[in-house]
Amino acid sequence: MKLWSKGFEPDKMIEEFTVGSDRELDLRLAKYDIEGSMAHIRMLESIGLLNADDLKILLEALEEIKATAESGEFVIEEGIEDVHSQVELLLIRKLGDVGKKIHSGRSRNDQVLVDLKLFLRDELKNISSHVVTLFERLQKLSDEHAGVLMPGYTHLQVAMPSSFGLWFGAYAESLVDDMQLVLAAYKVANQNPLGSAAGYGSSFPLNRRMTTELLNFGNLHFNAVAAQMSRGKTERAVAYAIAALASTLGKLAMDVCLFMCQNFGFITFPDELTTGSSIMPHKKNPDVFEIMRGKCNRLQSVPNEIALLTANLPLGYHRDLQLLKDIIFPATTEICSCFDMCDFMLQNIRINTDILSDSKYDYLFTVEDVNRLALSGKPFRDAYREVGMQVQRGEYKPTKEVHHTHEGSIGNLCNGDIAEKMREVVEQMK
Repeated sequence: MKLWSKGFEPDKMIEEFTVGSDRELDLRLAKYDIEGSMAHIRMLESIGLLNADDLKILLEALEEIKATAESGEFVIEEGIEDVHSQVELLLIRKLGDVGKKIHSGRSRNDQVLVDLKLFLRDELKNISSHVVTLFERLQKLSDEHAGVLMPGYTHLQVAMPSSFGLWFGAYAESLVDDMQLVLAAYKVANQNPLGSAAGYGSSFPLNRRMTTELLNFGNLHFNAVAAQMSRGKTERAVAYAIAALASTLGKLAMDVCLFMCQNFGFITFPDELTTGSSIMPHKKNPDVFEIMRGKCNRLQSVPNEIALLTANLPLGYHRDLQLLKDIIFPATTEICSCFDMCDFMLQNIRINTDILSDSKYDYLFTVEDVNRLALSGKPFRDAYREVGMQVQRGEYKPTKEVHHTHEGSIGNLCNGDIAEKMREVVEQMK
């Protein structure tokens, strides 16, 4: 069955090429397709295109189909083109001609658009919950290890004292910035396209504000053409949010790989969370974080893949847009998987609490000693030169005292303020 069927069937080879993996991917849209249909027929009844009896039996039948979608029992049969066709076919089998009435006033174009908007809106909420879980883990670790010093680096050269509290907290706050993009993508997705039909509206007196309220959209796409143009734009917005999260997570994974190296020795993990070598019996490899780094790098290519797919498309719907599902659906799953694994690993991280006793880190304290001299009244440039000459002559002996007390430094992590920033962002997605 095809919604566009009008007396002929396409060549089998053509069908396989054009449908592609849509049947498998559309299973993730089944629940949303049904919810969109339920809102649509309620609106149709309100404007006189359905009678109350038809609405009642249609809603009951759709509820039954929705239950199969939520339980994982919904299937798209062989020869059925997509989820929309399958739902309509089930209604026709059960209700006869009444089942054919649900498509009045809409096109498959705005039908899939509303499915995708609802799906991506939920996916963004799901992603945000995974982000918040890791955020809270990082905040907890930051508080626990606030006073444990570690080297800070610039240019990969020993620079100034830092702490594990700052390290964990930095990634927590970076996630807050990334969540601003998640929120922006959510706002793009949270607009109702239903009623825009094929992108040029409908001659039926549709009540689009009613479906907006029924589907709990924040607003609607007012211009029917703009609604159709949101296909691709919405996916790209979501992809940018995922890429931002992947960038932060990938950088954290790189740090972990570096800090586990024996040349650093800052952190370790239990043996069972590492892997070994087939010929070197001493090896404990950070394969989890290497895989995570690779996956996050790949996720950062998703916005570009979407941009290239949609770059030269003119106004209106084009079948190329179907391929967006192949790109964005796996990405939403992958980013959540990476966040879950990172949270699991960080629950088991072991911190080296005596890193700075090694003399190779003595120069970390030069800035502290320059500042100490400046605070005692010596001009900063003279203090800088004095300590610098001690280093040059090999006479420098650090005091190894850290006096950072200003906001955001070792002595004041501001984790409560950072948590409030996160709460403000999450609240806007409810």
